[in-house]
Amino acid sequence: MQDFVTLAQFTYAYEYTVLKHLLDEENIRYFFQNETVLGVVPFYANALGGIFLKVHPKDFAKAKKILDSFYNDNHLHVIK
Repeated sequence: MQDFVTLAQFTYAYEYTVLKHLLDEENIRYFFQNETVLGVVPFYANALGGIFLKVHPKDFAKAKKILDSFYNDNHLHVIK
């Protein structure tokens, strides 16, 4: 997993729940770095830099397209 590339950064898990489903539907190889730690101790978010979406380099372009579409062409928005 050390070859995986960072595509996005999040502070809280709820920010990417729908995105996770979209990536799964397209069989994108990914993982969320720091997801478990911040699920247990959310106050570490700033210290760790947040939760990082890491994708396999071969899936990067496809995952970026999904991410861009999710944020730009979607009626779903994260409300903080």
